[in-house]
Amino acid sequence: MSLADSPIRYPDTRSRPLMTRRGWWLVCLNILIPGSAQVLAGDRRMGRFGLGATLTLWVLAALAIVLWFVSPAVLYTIASNSIALWVIAIGLVFYAGLWLVLTLDTLRLVRLVKTAPSARAAIAALGVVAMVLVSGTAAYGAYVATTASGFLSSVFVAGPSEPPIDGRYNFLLLGGDAGPDREGLRPDSIRVVSVDAETGQAVTIGMPRDLANAPFDETSPLRQTYPDGYGTDGVCDVDVCQLNSIYTEVELKSPDLYPDAVAEGSEPGIEAMRDAAEGITGLQIQYYVLIDMAGFQQLIDALGGVTIDVPQDIPIHADETFTTVAEWIPAGEQHMDGYHALWYARSRHGTSDYDRMARQLQLQEAMLAQFNPANVLSKFQDVAAAGSQVVKTDVPQSMLGYFVDLAGKSKKLPIIDVELVPDNGVDPTAPDYEAIHAMVQAALVPPTPEPTG
Repeated sequence: MSLADSPIRYPDTRSRPLMTRRGWWLVCLNILIPGSAQVLAGDRRMGRFGLGATLTLWVLAALAIVLWFVSPAVLYTIASNSIALWVIAIGLVFYAGLWLVLTLDTLRLVRLVKTAPSARAAIAALGVVAMVLVSGTAAYGAYVATTASGFLSSVFVAGPSEPPIDGRYNFLLLGGDAGPDREGLRPDSIRVVSVDAETGQAVTIGMPRDLANAPFDETSPLRQTYPDGYGTDGVCDVDVCQLNSIYTEVELKSPDLYPDAVAEGSEPGIEAMRDAAEGITGLQIQYYVLIDMAGFQQLIDALGGVTIDVPQDIPIHADETFTTVAEWIPAGEQHMDGYHALWYARSRHGTSDYDRMARQLQLQEAMLAQFNPANVLSKFQDVAAAGSQVVKTDVPQSMLGYFVDLAGKSKKLPIIDVELVPDNGVDPTAPDYEAIHAMVQAALVPPTPEPTG
């Protein structure tokens, strides 16, 4: 059959059955292979352009699928780059507009008035619904991409990628809890996370907030003021001389000790805590993450809550004095919203700081296990709104793709936990830091079992 005889391009408009079948074909072809309807029945130049754009999209999608299985870190890097996200957003807007134009042109080519009256509404509805779904999804994807770009730029700093130190990346995690009964913020949760750069094996070192005499090495500006450790003999520049007071003291009393902190995406108090954590653990810490505990509540809510196996009833306090109980979190498996998860992590009534440390670690592990790229993406708008208030960090945006991939490896391995608490032989009032350094090294590099036989 010659092109001149094609019932698609040159139909017998007097035959309603033929026009109806043709209409269904054109609409379905536009959905399956955008541009093909125009090549067969309309403007061939427009059709070839649509087919070329469709083929390009398919090639990019196939490449993304291959990368997902072969090198997911590349995809993560693209998805965490502000410029790449804007390019993706522009591309999605282009495709949304293209599909809109092609669909409307296809409906014009169908000539609905020539089709069977009983089929007109269905043919038109299929074309319009497909257009709304495809173009709407692309437009929403562009919106998410631009939102992600703004979110990443507001949270993460610009900077080059850095190599691991002794094969590891070390992070200082601070949980900030600024209450009305205290001057300034004082980190209530202090933890170092050391991650093997190849395997993703994570070791966490939990430090009690009341750990005494935190040492500073020769490079720290605080070494001259506290050569024998912070708060030795009860001498410091704030009311309580313990580990988490270092942040408050430096922020309020001596921020000039760290004049470059703000310009480098940090704060004087955070840099002082980093120096203290390095002295305590013997590790060089490349990056910090400060989590605002009040904003943390919003993040949990944005992700739909978190499930925790509660070992015993935990009180929720009625006020910031931590003495009056308003309600209880009952023992057993509980799916908590942000409010209850936050109180589970910070509750004090009838429990010790070491109990709180254990609950905070449990919550962190639950979040690592339960939150994944799929549910983060599905609720990204809420996550982005909460995240910019929750997190402050000096992790460079250029490292995000690598760290997301590394976190995926970490998720598959058990976390090695080192808690600097009395149950592990550490006296927080008079700690032996040489012994603590040995504990940390033993966790990072477990001894190789000797062969038997």
